Amino acid sequence: MPLVSHSAYQPPRYLFNGHVQTIVPSLWRSVPDVAYERERLELADGDFLDLDWSRLPAGGPANGLAVVSHGLEGSSDRAYVRGMVRALNRAGLDALAWNYRSCGGEMNRLLRSYHLGDTEDLDLVLRHALATGRYRHAYLTGFSAGGNVTLKYLGEAPGRVPAEVKRAAVFSVPTDLRASSLHIGRPQNTVYMRRFLKTLRQKIRDKAVLLPGEVDLTGLDELRDFPQFDERYTAPMHGFASADAYYAYASSGQYLADIQVPTLLVNAENDPFLPPSCFPRAVAEASAFVYLETPPEGGHVGFGEGNPDGAYYSERRAVEFLLGALPT
Repeated sequence: MPLVSHSAYQPPRYLFNGHVQTIVPSLWRSVPDVAYERERLELADGDFLDLDWSRLPAGGPANGLAVVSHGLEGSSDRAYVRGMVRALNRAGLDALAWNYRSCGGEMNRLLRSYHLGDTEDLDLVLRHALATGRYRHAYLTGFSAGGNVTLKYLGEAPGRVPAEVKRAAVFSVPTDLRASSLHIGRPQNTVYMRRFLKTLRQKIRDKAVLLPGEVDLTGLDELRDFPQFDERYTAPMHGFASADAYYAYASSGQYLADIQVPTLLVNAENDPFLPPSCFPRAVAEASAFVYLETPPEGGHVGFGEGNPDGAYYSERRAVEFLLGALPT
């Protein structure tokens, strides 16, 4: 019954509600002490992925590899990713933070980009890393959209997951994409929606320049929420008949019961992005592998603590779960 009954997370006083807990880490956190080595992975379909490695010193002990998947319109350079990479390195793990197609600082080559149900790219990245022969143990961690991809990857075809993958830890995950897309569209979440749509619209414009005649920009600026944007662009660009068809395919919640790797899912109850359907308590209670932790506080990809070393609860919790004893 892996339903974590108690969460140790306590926010500092200045992070006094879910919106502040979400916004402050996103806008003002800095994690400078991470040095990446970039590798470009060329793909069979003619596209590429940019991988950012943070390895322990050559010859030093490595407990394994952790692959970090970022959130919607994020990248390996976001503070929450860099903070996780730093924590993983400190715990003796090499870390690989990969950038989704169009997210590494250079537009990808194809009309398609990335979407929240695309587990094929995660599988390619993981197998590419394991092919080095250096790692006997691998771990997966992800935030928000990256958490959804990670959970779907683990559950949709458990036999495909390499044996080296021992555990996973994900945070702030919209396991029900349709409900989440409507939830974040509420008036109190306007600031987040505007920020996401600003970068999404710009990428569509960049695609139109890169691929003349293949992208219709008519009405782009009139799109006001995720269902509208996904209906117009995400779904058709990735082979889905509609936004609802995309959400039905990509939502990780339907795959949780089939996960066969110990996996921690941490969703804060005051997360402004997540509706009630993204707290799968019944699944966790019935599962031998899915550990659900629902702290009252934390916001979305927040979990700041104000520690002198800059570590966040999500990072400490991930390391604790990935490398420590399983909760009881």
